[in-house]
Amino acid sequence: MRGLSRVFPTLSPVRARIIAVLITTVSVAMECVNIWVTAQLPQPSYTPLPFSPEDVAGTAFPIIGALLVFQRPRLVIGWLLCLGGLCSALNSLTMNLASLDATMDWMLLPDAVWTVADVSWKLTILFLAVLLPLLYPDGRLPSPRWRPLIWFTLAVLTAGTLSSEFLPFDVSAPQSSGYGVGTALNQLTDLAMILAFVSLAVRFRKASTEERRQILWPLIAIATVIVPWVIGSSVWWLASFTIPLVPVAITFSVLRHRLYGIDTLITRTLVGAGLVGVIGGVYVAVGTASSLFLSDVDRIGGLIAALCAGAFFHPMRRLLQRGADRLLYGSKGDPVALAEELRRRLQRTDPVGGLVATLEVLREGLAVSGTGVRFQDGWPEETVAGTLDEVARDIRLVWHGQPVGRLLIGPPGVRRLPAAHNERVIAALTPYVADAAHAVRLVGALRRSRERIVTTREEERRRLRRDLHDGLGQSLSGMAMSINAARLSLHASPEVAERLLVELRSGMDTVTSDIRHLVYGLRPPALDDLGLARAVEQMAGPGVTVEVRGDLTGLPAAAEVAAYRIVQEALTNVRKHAEARTVRVSLERDGDHLAVRVSDDGVGVPVDRRSGVGLASMRERAAELGGTCIITSPPEGGTMVEAVLPVNLNVGI
Repeated sequence: MRGLSRVFPTLSPVRARIIAVLITTVSVAMECVNIWVTAQLPQPSYTPLPFSPEDVAGTAFPIIGALLVFQRPRLVIGWLLCLGGLCSALNSLTMNLASLDATMDWMLLPDAVWTVADVSWKLTILFLAVLLPLLYPDGRLPSPRWRPLIWFTLAVLTAGTLSSEFLPFDVSAPQSSGYGVGTALNQLTDLAMILAFVSLAVRFRKASTEERRQILWPLIAIATVIVPWVIGSSVWWLASFTIPLVPVAITFSVLRHRLYGIDTLITRTLVGAGLVGVIGGVYVAVGTASSLFLSDVDRIGGLIAALCAGAFFHPMRRLLQRGADRLLYGSKGDPVALAEELRRRLQRTDPVGGLVATLEVLREGLAVSGTGVRFQDGWPEETVAGTLDEVARDIRLVWHGQPVGRLLIGPPGVRRLPAAHNERVIAALTPYVADAAHAVRLVGALRRSRERIVTTREEERRRLRRDLHDGLGQSLSGMAMSINAARLSLHASPEVAERLLVELRSGMDTVTSDIRHLVYGLRPPALDDLGLARAVEQMAGPGVTVEVRGDLTGLPAAAEVAAYRIVQEALTNVRKHAEARTVRVSLERDGDHLAVRVSDDGVGVPVDRRSGVGLASMRERAAELGGTCIITSPPEGGTMVEAVLPVNLNVGI
């Protein structure tokens, strides 16, 4: 019924919450007064209990309704619970006040009190027994065909009020023609309540799986109230035990399926109430003990009680918080339990499978359809756990200040409860995701580096074979033929032999140049002739400052070549792109490491520039030895290439 969803369209959220609190306060206050009034009356014969079902409804429904209004001020369900509970409390109080006035012969209350009691009871029926099942859970009717039932209920309840006011006889007594008017109207009211309950059953039958779970518990709870109501007053008192099940079932559905999002409020309420109870109990217990054993120093006893209560506060808060989380969310909502589960899974998997295991634990902890990682620069490929057709959240992943990618979280699935612990779970597991993603990138980079090393090695072998066979081999073969020809013509034609020997000498120069070219491709000769420091100075040339610290003698050949090639590539980039005025090269040996640094004051490296072949080759040369190479642009400008190479090895390239 769309009109009901617009009952409070002009209320601000703050004003709506204030009204809900006032309704709840008035209802509870009336029930407190009713406790005293009931105690003054004789025990009724229709119930063995000192309270009635109306008293229970007048307390339970407004409290739960206020909680719902606090989260969704314009949602009809919360207001129905508040108003229905208020009317129930008003009915119970006015009925007992009128009965007390008649029993004591005070005659202080006007006859209008009975009218208020009758109207409030009929409004309770309308709000809680008809509209609530009709409009649960989203505040809308199952279909427009149910709208006449509301008008029918209003007409029956109005007729019942008018008949009790204006007919001078007992309308509920049987007449000669059959039943009295009041009895007929009561049966029509029962029919309306049954039909409203049937609407909830119809909605349940046509609903999806998730919607059925939302309806199931309130459906059962309302049935436990409707049955004794319809049977009559002989068993109606049993509804005192079943009426609280209705708001409790609604709350359970709200919490379990996140209809209205009040889980955070509920967990804090549970923790707060538990703290008040425990701390109050500790304070009273210690205070009582001090009054028995320290009666002469009551101030000290009070101080001891306060200190003991304070000492219990923090551990009890943590214990109650964990208990509330376990009650509402299960073990999957506890970040500590999830971290322990992740630790067990990581022990049974490799670094690459660690990311999938981490994402799977995060997906289970958040109960979402899927989680995934989209890596920086689009490499490696996106890793997904579950199904990630839709991205609900996108979180930046950072490993020690270095961005590694984005964490993608899908929409919530069917779960126990999906709200309050989400941020705690994400905060607890995101660092693990970043570590696992970085490990995957390292493993991928290592695999690609090894593939490039193998490929480069084989290409180098192919090049050497081609150069040796096609160049040096052919030249040597030609020289051998020239020697044979010169030997044969030495006595018969000395001039021809002389010419062949001159050509042979020229060919030998060419072969020597080819050999030097091949050797330089394997290892720069300057490293053997001059050493690393002087070879770098010679390569750098004028205008480049070269600084050497530490003893560079005795370095492994592989470290020397890697350092020389990194400096060579860095200087080549400076001359091509940097437009720098000053360039500095630093070589420093510190224990088992050789630090190579090339810096300039040029234009720097653009942030969005992708790594070229030269930059990638510097990183790969360092990675081959187990070192690192970082290219950065300092805040003061320019570019800095920093490589750290291990020197406690004895391998060659």
